[in-house]
Amino acid sequence: MPRTGERGGPRTRARILEVANRLFLEHGYEAVTVAEVAREAGVSSVTVFNHFPRKEDLFMDRAADAVDLLRSAVRDRAPGVDALTSLRDTSFRLFDARHPLSGVADRSVPFFRTVAESPALVARARVIVSELQGTLTEELDRDPTFEGDATLLAAFFIAGYSAVMVETARRLIADEPTRTVVKDHRVRLERLFTALRNGVGPES
Repeated sequence: MPRTGERGGPRTRARILEVANRLFLEHGYEAVTVAEVAREAGVSSVTVFNHFPRKEDLFMDRAADAVDLLRSAVRDRAPGVDALTSLRDTSFRLFDARHPLSGVADRSVPFFRTVAESPALVARARVIVSELQGTLTEELDRDPTFEGDATLLAAFFIAGYSAVMVETARRLIADEPTRTVVKDHRVRLERLFTALRNGVGPES
């Protein structure tokens, strides 16, 4: 029987995530059901869906964090700092911290493998990328200090960042030396922002 107060907040959510990630990594995403996650976490399936509308969100749970980071990069940047510089600073801060959204975190390899083996997760990742592009476009459009083409910058930044992540994931899954892959990841990020600055950044 589910525990009393199982619908509760952050602790319940964290427990569900912990269990789901362990089961998905051990058995593969497609082989694990929501009911199995719920049972292992000591809650009902209804409670799982109260916290995570889709099964995919049990594994790709950082989409909301990515949205917050994009919004903050535009809204909370210091006076005189343009949006592209702020996006660059945010990206390299994630890289330096080996944040999960950087693509070079210590646990990235099993995550990438699990996603690559699941058509459902690959499809969800594409939807998330599209949603992030929409979020960034909206933020840039409503920022009165932004100079440039919001739609193009958002499209190129999200696509470019995703391309860097996908290439890094491919190489890590192929067991290429981690140090080399991480070094190349940073170089490719630099190339991305150079291209964005020269192509769709603020007019000089």
